[in-house]
Amino acid sequence: MHKFAILSFMKSLSLSKPHVLIMVGIPGSGKSFFAEKFADTFHAPQVSLRTITSVVPDEATASKIAELQLKELLKTKQSIIVDGIAHSRAQRMELTKLAHDAGYDTLLVWVQTDPATAKARALKDKKQNVDEYDKQTKRFAAPLASEKPVVISGKHTYATQAKVVLKKLSNPRAEISTHSTPPVRVEPTPPTSTRRNITIR
Repeated sequence: MHKFAILSFMKSLSLSKPHVLIMVGIPGSGKSFFAEKFADTFHAPQVSLRTITSVVPDEATASKIAELQLKELLKTKQSIIVDGIAHSRAQRMELTKLAHDAGYDTLLVWVQTDPATAKARALKDKKQNVDEYDKQTKRFAAPLASEKPVVISGKHTYATQAKVVLKKLSNPRAEISTHSTPPVRVEPTPPTSTRRNITIR
């Protein structure tokens, strides 16, 4: 699906309810690439741990900043993309609760890429070494079926990935339109009484 076709399919993510898209996957899977492109396509705010750590190298501090940034963005009632702060199930549960309390729905987007390709991608970036990569990979807890992730391939084109995510986002809206205002019941009009002309003689 071409970029402009995507835009016509979902106009600026004008969903019936704002969403927090939570990106997950092993390092090098392509989740940050998708998050950035999706945010740019729909002019949606993004919370990116990678962007924050480029300014604040300490990851603990950067994670706290990301959490504070998200809390502020939740006030806007716009759909938001979150990347890099949902490695564990506990983190994802916390993000989901935070979003639901603010009136948002969540969508877990799991970018899957084979380990060899992901590792080669991650190590191509000179900022990360093998030990750091292995450490981050071990921290990642794959989503459970109960978390209802939408799975996209890290090897597919962005347009193909976006089509899968947009289809998932559009489903709740379709359900709402299907179960919209019930049809108005029209009461049958009672037949008008006919008068008889009685002649008294």
